[in-house]
Amino acid sequence: MMKSIGAAAVAATLVLAGFAGDAEAKCFKKTASGTAPSMDGAKFQVKEAILQSFDWGVWAAFMASGSTPGYRVSTPAYKCKPGGLGYNCVGTATICKTG
Repeated sequence: MMKSIGAAAVAATLVLAGFAGDAEAKCFKKTASGTAPSMDGAKFQVKEAILQSFDWGVWAAFMASGSTPGYRVSTPAYKCKPGGLGYNCVGTATICKTG
């Protein structure tokens, strides 16, 4: 009886660990840089590059409607400085698959 309970506990732990792993695998981080005459333009370039780096269809939807179907994309954390054609920004966003 103790072996059965122990085996069930191990099986339950493995199943739960599998679910946790799947949930974590749905999110990832992407970093990109952008340059533009204005800081807002450079930040927009970063967001575009991040979207393009993992799914061109999501980028197209964002350009058309501002949405990112199938993904939740955090607002990138930016580090910007003067340079290049005006401003150069580097940003990192967390992307989570919703479907």
